[in-house]
Amino acid sequence: MPNFGDHQSSVYLEGMFNGGTPQLTTNLVQLEEQARAALPAEAMGYIVPSAGDGATARANREAFGRWRLVPRMMRGEVERDLSCTVLGTAMPAPVLLAPIGVQTLAHPEGELATARAAAALGLTYVHSTAASHSFEQVAEASGTGSRWYQLYYPTDPDVCRSFLERAQANGFDALVVTLDTTMLGWRPADLDRGYLPFLKNVGVANYLTDPAFLAKLDKPVEEDPAAATSLWARMFPNPGLRWSDLSFLREHWSGPVVVKGIVSAEDAVIAVDHGVDGIVVSNHGGRQVDGSIAALDALPAVAAAVGGRTTVLFDSGIRTGTDVMKALALGADAVLLGRPFLYGLALGGQQGVEHVLRCLLAELDVALTLSGSPDPKTLTPEVLQRF
Repeated sequence: MPNFGDHQSSVYLEGMFNGGTPQLTTNLVQLEEQARAALPAEAMGYIVPSAGDGATARANREAFGRWRLVPRMMRGEVERDLSCTVLGTAMPAPVLLAPIGVQTLAHPEGELATARAAAALGLTYVHSTAASHSFEQVAEASGTGSRWYQLYYPTDPDVCRSFLERAQANGFDALVVTLDTTMLGWRPADLDRGYLPFLKNVGVANYLTDPAFLAKLDKPVEEDPAAATSLWARMFPNPGLRWSDLSFLREHWSGPVVVKGIVSAEDAVIAVDHGVDGIVVSNHGGRQVDGSIAALDALPAVAAAVGGRTTVLFDSGIRTGTDVMKALALGADAVLLGRPFLYGLALGGQQGVEHVLRCLLAELDVALTLSGSPDPKTLTPEVLQRF
C-alpha cells in the first residue's frame, strides 16, 4: 500500500535541494482564499456560499474545533496501513471524493480532471447527477479507477431507470442517493445575482446525453435548448419522495445503495430498516438548510443508532487530515472530501486536485502516527476530548 506520509518528505527535499516550493498552499484551510483570488465572482459565488446566512456551514467547521485529539506516546508502531474496504470497494485510505456538480465552474475540464486525479491516487470518485460531463466521458477519464454514482432522484421513472443503467454499464460500483436536495435550498449568493447554471443547460450533461430524456423532447437540444431546460426543471425538484421509493432503485440497481443527507438518528434507523447498505451523515456542506445541526455533531448519535448494521460515511466540513481522524473516531467508516478538492481543481486542474489529496492523506498519515494510531480502523471516541 502507498505510504502517503512520504509526500511530506518529498516537499522538504524539493525545497532544500532544488529550491522548489509548492505552487498551492499545503494548508488546506487556506485554499478557499487562494481560489477566491483566481476565480471569477460568478464561479466563487456558486461554489463557496451556503444556504441562508451560512450558519450551518459555520457550524460544520466549529464542530470540528470542539473535538481535540489526545495523542498517545511510545506505542512502538512503525508500519502504517490506511487501506480499507467500503461496500466492496478496496481503497488505499478511508477517503472518497464527494459528488460535486458543475465542476466546469472551477476548471474547463471539470469532472474529467477530478476523475483522473482520483484514479491517479487510487481513490474513489463519486459522480454527480448535476455534472458538466456525462457518465461515459467520466468513465473514459477514470479508466480503471474506482467510481460511484450519486443520484438526484428524478420525477420521471424512465429517466431514473436510464441513469441507473448507464451508470452500471460504465463501471460505477455503488449508488449514492442524495435525500437532502429534493429541491434547492435558499441560497442568497445565487439569488442576489439571479444565477443558476442549470437554467443555461450547464451542469446537466447526464440529462442532455440520456436517451430517455432526449426522447421526451420534440426537437434536438441544439434546436430548442429552452425546451430541454424546461424539461429538466420539471424532473429535478422531487420533494414528494418517500422511503418506499427506494424499492424502485433496488429493482434497477444491482450494487450497494447508499443514502446521503442523514443527520437524524431516527432517519438513520428508518434507512437501515429499508435495506440500505450505507448512509452518509451530511448536511450538504451547509448548502440546503440554514441553522441545521452540524454534521459532525450528528455523527455519534447516528453511528450509535445503527449499531454496526450498515456502513456509515461522513461529509460536511472536512478540510484537513485531522478532521478525517475526528470523523473516523466518532463513528465514520470513511469520509467524503468536498470543497477543498474543488479549490485545488480551480487553482491547478488535475494537478491541483492531486496536490490537495496528497496533502490531506499525508497529514492524515503523519497525524495518525504521531497520535499513536497508525491504523485508522482502531480510532474510537477515546482518542478525543470535547471542549
